[in-house]
Amino acid sequence: MLQYLVIVGGLANLAGIFPYIRGTLRGTTKPNRITWFMWSIAPLIATSAALADGVTWAAIPIFVSGFGPLLVFIFSFANKNSYWKLELFDWVCGGFSILALIFWWITKDPLVAIVFAILSDGSAALPTLIKSWKYPETENVYPYATGIISALTAFFAIKIWILPQYIFPVYLVFINALLSFSVLRKRLFKTAEKIEM
Repeated sequence: MLQYLVIVGGLANLAGIFPYIRGTLRGTTKPNRITWFMWSIAPLIATSAALADGVTWAAIPIFVSGFGPLLVFIFSFANKNSYWKLELFDWVCGGFSILALIFWWITKDPLVAIVFAILSDGSAALPTLIKSWKYPETENVYPYATGIISALTAFFAIKIWILPQYIFPVYLVFINALLSFSVLRKRLFKTAEKIEM
């Protein structure tokens, strides 16, 4: 019965994407297109690999973690003032992300596929992580915070605790927590300073 929580987590993750899309359309949130495009590909491939390895309900948060970014990527073209300027570093990370996917394609092993999907996703996350650390006002915390909730629900759906079942959800909790902290850290420290005064 607890595995149905992944559906709730998936819906929460999608709900967190909509404020980000709204901010993108308004131009207040500036997504890095390479990050969001690669964030859509890696989890969708990891979902396929997980399903091929027999993962069932636990694949839902992985799928949603790819579908939501695909929506952000698509909507980032609706407002030409909403996107973040891509630098060489963004392209290098995107290239490494694609390279990791090619290695997955060559190996065809589900666990290797998931590991390379994590490497791909992490490489894609790096430009947004740096951007959100330096310019948190260009980001929106909702998709990252709800991404943590969604990824945590995957653990309730795991029946056999083998690496392909839980490695991607563990990664998703970690990267979403890191991104959430990057976006919120200035606000958190300002609040802490006010409390000390």
